[in-house]
Amino acid sequence: MITDNDIEEAKKRTDYGRGIPKADRLHEHPDCVRIAYQWFDAQKKIKTKTWDGTSLKSKIEYWAGRYVSAADVAVAAELHPRIYGKYPEFNISKNHIEPSVQRLSDIPEAMTQMDYRERHDPSRYKSSEV
Repeated sequence: MITDNDIEEAKKRTDYGRGIPKADRLHEHPDCVRIAYQWFDAQKKIKTKTWDGTSLKSKIEYWAGRYVSAADVAVAAELHPRIYGKYPEFNISKNHIEPSVQRLSDIPEAMTQMDYRERHDPSRYKSSEV
């Protein structure tokens, strides 16, 4: 499990780029970084950075049933050993994989804001994690 200290150190290293203006570099809760990390972990990694024009953070929020800031997503990418890029362009396939909700079982803040989960649409994913 990623510790709060790991997250604090990653915040210092994260290059937010132009994708997240300085005023918007707000972090909601350490669990939001853990949520985004789990979402990234389920995705197919590729060699080039891509962005399909959709809101990555919204897709993560709806899957996890919890608000996640773009800054939290950027920090999760910094922490993940196989993810690189700057928000919103990362080295993941445009054919997103719907992660298993089991990935959220050890993250207390997941599924705490069910109005987000109600907006989750599995059809927005190319496939589901088994």
